[in-house]
Amino acid sequence: MQPLTRRAALGLLTVVLGAGGLFFALRQRGAKIAQTLYAQPLPMPEGALRVFHLGHSLVGRDMPAMVAQLAGAGHHYDSQLGWGTSLMQHWEPDQPINGFDVENNHPRFRAAKEALGTGEYDALVLTEMVEIADAVRYHDSAAYLARWAGLARDASPQTRIYLYETWHHTDDAAGWLTRIDDDLRGYWQEGITYPALAESGAAIHLIPAGQVMAAFVRAAAAQGGLDGLDGANALMARNEDGTVDTIHLNDLGAYLVALTHYAVLYHKTPVGLPFALNRADGTPADAPSPAVAALMQRTVWEVVRRHPETGVAA
Repeated sequence: MQPLTRRAALGLLTVVLGAGGLFFALRQRGAKIAQTLYAQPLPMPEGALRVFHLGHSLVGRDMPAMVAQLAGAGHHYDSQLGWGTSLMQHWEPDQPINGFDVENNHPRFRAAKEALGTGEYDALVLTEMVEIADAVRYHDSAAYLARWAGLARDASPQTRIYLYETWHHTDDAAGWLTRIDDDLRGYWQEGITYPALAESGAAIHLIPAGQVMAAFVRAAAAQGGLDGLDGANALMARNEDGTVDTIHLNDLGAYLVALTHYAVLYHKTPVGLPFALNRADGTPADAPSPAVAALMQRTVWEVVRRHPETGVAA
């Protein structure tokens, strides 16, 4: 008798346990896998990386372009984006990807499945939709994280796979900082990553951008609102009428998240890196002051090394 494939085995378990029971079993098994996986850091990359970003506007065009500037010569990136697109919507051919033509009208676009199937990328950064609770409940986040991770791993076992932890609207009724604190374990780990580890068999690490943003907001507040930075909205863009866009980043926020990606992908401290960068279209981004940039860089390195899920040595 031929052994069951992973998918066939999961199908059998679903019949036996039911969907809820299967999820619980995968989460428990994934938690055990995580204990072993995250106990040892990943080796530091030896050179420049080829990175693929899959996601939506919290990836955008400017943040990956900033990562490339921080990394220097040789760094290459491509992406597939949408408007608020979930991992499921990117995967399923019959699901609409809102804003596809607009968001991918640039030289860095590459169709995701085709790109990852080549095995050409050193790292894949996967981004789930906001609201993360809805993504888990209605878009089967763990299963689709497993599918994307499996696709990349099957094409190239050397490809490193990352889940990009994002954030919530700054006016979230439960509190922006509270949500970031609570949801790391409740959603990002137990709700998404642990079941995906068990289902895919692929190693999945974390880019803790939400944790970094929360730590920076707290650090700036502890310094009396450094350079006038007042809470999370200081990292957010403005709407045409001047009101705060409660979810999308301004240039300062994009720089902070780019530093986080750089530190995780390259296992290098961002302390001392340039802070006057360009947007993807070549125009100068609004730069943080030297004091703000220094605090951002220190905070990123502290947070990235604090979380073993990043794969970066403490």
